[in-house]
Amino acid sequence: MKPHFRYSPQPVLEPVPGCEWASQMVLNPAIIHDPASDELHMLFRASGPWSHKRKEGKHDPYPIFLGYAVSRDLGQTWEADFTRPALAPALNEELDDIFITDIHGNRVRDYANGCIEDPRLFLVEDELYLSVACRLFPPGPYWLIDRAPFIDTRNDYVPDWVTETVGNDPFRAAARTNPTVTVLYKVDLGMLKARRYEEAFRYVCPLTEGHVSDNRDVFLFPERMRIDGKRQYVMLHRPMEPALFPQGSQVKKPSIYLAAAEKLEDFATDRATHRLLATSQFHWEDNRIGASWAPIKISDQEWLVSYHGKKDSHFGYTQSFMIVREQDNDFPVVTHRCPERLMYAQQAWEMPTDYPTPCLFTTGGIIVKDELIMSYGAADQKVGMAWVNVAELVAYVKQFDAG
Repeated sequence: MKPHFRYSPQPVLEPVPGCEWASQMVLNPAIIHDPASDELHMLFRASGPWSHKRKEGKHDPYPIFLGYAVSRDLGQTWEADFTRPALAPALNEELDDIFITDIHGNRVRDYANGCIEDPRLFLVEDELYLSVACRLFPPGPYWLIDRAPFIDTRNDYVPDWVTETVGNDPFRAAARTNPTVTVLYKVDLGMLKARRYEEAFRYVCPLTEGHVSDNRDVFLFPERMRIDGKRQYVMLHRPMEPALFPQGSQVKKPSIYLAAAEKLEDFATDRATHRLLATSQFHWEDNRIGASWAPIKISDQEWLVSYHGKKDSHFGYTQSFMIVREQDNDFPVVTHRCPERLMYAQQAWEMPTDYPTPCLFTTGGIIVKDELIMSYGAADQKVGMAWVNVAELVAYVKQFDAG
């Protein structure tokens, strides 16, 4: 029997007029369950016109921030803190200023300088982490490129020094194209709950290489696995340029990859190894697929993976699920994959308004008792919640083979 998904009948969060950093969009939320209580904690993506940094003759920049919210009724309602962002980009412009101190006390390049997008919260061996898709410089109102006549403002706030060619510096190479680079933070949940945001996040490292490919939808399995004779961290990612990765010449479209590394800092280097996990197969995912949130363990060797597919700008983003199984001394493989889109925009409030592409995009999933609770962005502008019985969902996905 097809599982029954329940959805919030109205957005649980939406843009706040007059809130400078969250007046245009509030979307794509990550959630985590507090083991000490029944509270759920959320980090959501938000943006608004940031007039402080506006340059003459250009549109306002739209840096992207993370905000914080808490739910005390398992996601039915949320109390959001719109007094200030929980995590904000520094928005430095000069080459010598784009640095941050990492978790080890090192002064390193800050790949989260311009935008901090699409958060995912997940545990790795009982430590809480946050992965975010970041850009070095903020865009203008980037959605105008999808309108007619189109206006491209994506590079309005990229500084002139990026055009200088100096050696083989990967940071400068990334700055020239301003791609998405996924960055990892360690999170102190206690500090986040107390809204002591300055103490809640510690910069760990980039997880992807911006000078190689734009790369997002990146997060880790909660447990290390034995691969190539070593106990390694395992990461899902979705490079825009799959041809630069193993088997990429076969797939041609952005697809779900795995990466393995002994250290977190190794993922954004050639010390990581990569393997294609899944690529587009069905009509509703013809343009691309990517994983949606960190895998959830459902048996000793099996993991539930939520993923999204995009067909085109008219059909938009929809969601389904696959199950992957660990292998001895090798990467996990897909064993079951649902060919149907199980989650997609249906309610009036989920339909596009300011942004033309239909979108239901889950970025958080947790199990509480027998229920899978998911948070999602709708219409690229609002936040919704969904619930489904996890046993029914897994049983349904297991009816299908790997595809």
